[in-house]
Amino acid sequence: MYIFSGAVFIQLAMGLNLYLAIIILLGITALYTITGGLAAVIYTDTLQTFIMVVGSFILMGFAFREVGGYDAFMEKYMTAVPSNITYGNSTIDSKCYTPRADAFHIFRDAVTGDLPWPGLTIGLSIITLWYWCTDQVIVQRCLSGKNMSHVKAGCVMCGYLKLLPMFIIVMPGMISRILYPDVVACAVPEVCMQACGTSVGCTNIAYPKMVVELMPNGLRGLMLSVMLASLMSSLTSIFNSASTLFTMDIYTKIRKRPSEKELMLAGRAFMVVLIGISIAWVPVVQSAQSGQLFDYIQSVTSYLGPPIAAVFLLAVFCKRVNEQGAFWGLVVGLLAGLGRMISEFAYGTGSCVAPSNCPFIICGIHYLYFAIILFGISAIVILAVSFMTKPIPDVHLYRLCWTLRNSKEERIDLDADDEEEKPDEKDKESVSEESEEPGCLRKAYNWFCGLEQQKGPKLSKEEEEALKKKLTDTSEVPLWRNVVNINGIILLTVAVFCHAFFA
Repeated sequence: MYIFSGAVFIQLAMGLNLYLAIIILLGITALYTITGGLAAVIYTDTLQTFIMVVGSFILMGFAFREVGGYDAFMEKYMTAVPSNITYGNSTIDSKCYTPRADAFHIFRDAVTGDLPWPGLTIGLSIITLWYWCTDQVIVQRCLSGKNMSHVKAGCVMCGYLKLLPMFIIVMPGMISRILYPDVVACAVPEVCMQACGTSVGCTNIAYPKMVVELMPNGLRGLMLSVMLASLMSSLTSIFNSASTLFTMDIYTKIRKRPSEKELMLAGRAFMVVLIGISIAWVPVVQSAQSGQLFDYIQSVTSYLGPPIAAVFLLAVFCKRVNEQGAFWGLVVGLLAGLGRMISEFAYGTGSCVAPSNCPFIICGIHYLYFAIILFGISAIVILAVSFMTKPIPDVHLYRLCWTLRNSKEERIDLDADDEEEKPDEKDKESVSEESEEPGCLRKAYNWFCGLEQQKGPKLSKEEEEALKKKLTDTSEVPLWRNVVNINGIILLTVAVFCHAFFA
């Protein structure tokens, strides 16, 4: 989805072929992700965030100036319709090209709404629980924090930034429909195909269209860098996190106790495979959910995320949940979600003018409602299997679940025996390799693959214990703990106000 949206912007701004734009975008992103690793991703994300926020505010100013202010924006949006509404020998149904009557409301009808309010409040909460609490992209960054206060402050900062998209992305995108209704709001498939290369609709180009048409040359270049920075930031995070998950959770199950070099190369190779799959998936993204990228993103996460959210929530608050329950809950949830997703993609979601013939039992249930159902099914399976199998002893759960969160007892990991490392032939080989001075080509190869690392001094047993204690310490300085907690309350208050204001 990120690849497609970035390629659309490059295609519109530079007139390049869609797949050529994808290759350029992936080439630049993969280069510094592979060579730089997590450190490069985090540093570039930080810089790019600043550029994105500044550039988006500039575009928002241009957009509101062009439309005549907020009141004019609200008035003109409701009358922004395309001039061509004839398809074949008949006129298109007005609901296919006129703005929704509830366009300026967050909470919409539970049955007829495109984002029904029960799905928005419960379904999206399940999806966000999966993303913000369990997604590897977020977890990896939290684990890289210096201490607990830094981690909490980073999450609160993200919360403040998440208040901005309504004003710097959504509203400028709506203004784009006012300024370019024949393109952004096109309803005739042939017209849409000519305008953006997709017959189901052109809402995906609303934001880049305004950047290209509205902003002067210098600022247009800035916004191009902003959009690319945003998309590459997301791509680098996904590539790095996906390679980490593959090497640590899958590859180590296939290859017992692989060397560090082998793990690094496996992660790089998996990233290349992931890039190939991403390119092949682009046509699906183009036609899914009537060409609306936001709906596509939310629908896919609704089919795949709820089982993970159920496992996480129950594992934290119910210590009776065990590995067998979590495993079968994930398996059943994944199969149910994939069944809905594959069936929907096979039938096609169609468009307003040419609706899909997908049966109601498959596509008739809104994807946010499906997320609620899938979460419930997964939770039932997790609890049922867990209560029918042996529980996990408390000695393995200290400070991992809610009821044992304040325990001071020493925790023993479930897989402690598997993690005991014994010297083997691979270790001896790595030691002999380190003693030899590599040549120039070997050094370049090691640098590209992230294998050239400085070896720190060997630590004594006491020093290793002290380092482990420091890494696992979750205590906070009272001053900064209070500062972060107060900001969390302020953020929650502002978020509730915004929801109430636009409800």
